[in-house]
Amino acid sequence: MRLLATLVLAGIATLPLLPAAHADSFPDKPITLVIPFPPGGPTDAMARTLAAEMKDRLGQPMIVENRAGAGGNIGADYVARATPDGQTLLFGTSGPLAINVSLYRKPGYDPVKSFAPVIQVGYLPNILVVNPALPVKNVKELIAYAKANPGKLSYASSGNGASSHLAGVLFNATAGIDLQHIPYKGTGPALNDLLGGQVSMSFTDVLTALPYVKTDKLRALGITTAARSQALPELPTVAEQGVAGYDVSVFFGIVAPAGTPPDRIAKLNHAFVEVLDTPKVKQLFASQGLEAARDNSPAQLGRFIVSERDKWKDIVKKSGAQLD
Repeated sequence: MRLLATLVLAGIATLPLLPAAHADSFPDKPITLVIPFPPGGPTDAMARTLAAEMKDRLGQPMIVENRAGAGGNIGADYVARATPDGQTLLFGTSGPLAINVSLYRKPGYDPVKSFAPVIQVGYLPNILVVNPALPVKNVKELIAYAKANPGKLSYASSGNGASSHLAGVLFNATAGIDLQHIPYKGTGPALNDLLGGQVSMSFTDVLTALPYVKTDKLRALGITTAARSQALPELPTVAEQGVAGYDVSVFFGIVAPAGTPPDRIAKLNHAFVEVLDTPKVKQLFASQGLEAARDNSPAQLGRFIVSERDKWKDIVKKSGAQLD
């Protein structure tokens, strides 16, 4: 009996070691990074850059898988329903992680409850750009011109509910003007009509706008984020020019299915932090206009998603946009 009791106690004493041993083996197979958009865009390129660098940190390759559709909802819903073991991750943006829950009637998931935050990769500012023929040089002049010419000015977006659309909704509300929204099927067609003078302006991303700004084909009036952009540090923000509190960007974050063990989240976060801190990745992302997140912790991304969800809920309501 004494021998049996000794063996049982010895077995119990080893139990706490099992979870740690299990955690140390993670990952024991390739990790899937789901991109909820088609291949070839800036989100896809950014995710693939990170994925290529992860094998050296985790000992397993990270496989990129594009699951596009419904503004990012298809890929996000797929990850939300995946096994919460850290092997399937979502490279999300403002759309699936903040806006779509208000924009779509049935997105299929909840951006806060369905995911465990891993890390915020960064954010991409938008630029308020106008056709050079428009007789304004800054945001204050634009607002004055819009008030003097009600209903005359229009802004192009890449589609109803896109950040380039909702940025204009927020600008109208905060500046007290009425710019007319013209939706297009993508950034390319919107930009073509802006260059041709069919529309007056656009709130497009810094990466897309930069070549046209530098060649004077478009005039930049302001950065839409609270802080200036490292890509155009001389350009004042919209908020600096009298539109207090104006802050719009597209953020990028990596999340796992809700219920993923915290030790696995921590291991993934640590690996991504190391990759984002390498000179190669920092230089590449900076050249694309990406601004680094001020805090790389999972908790920070969780708080940020909540604040962005709440902010965009009000803006979507003001826009009247609703998608199936």
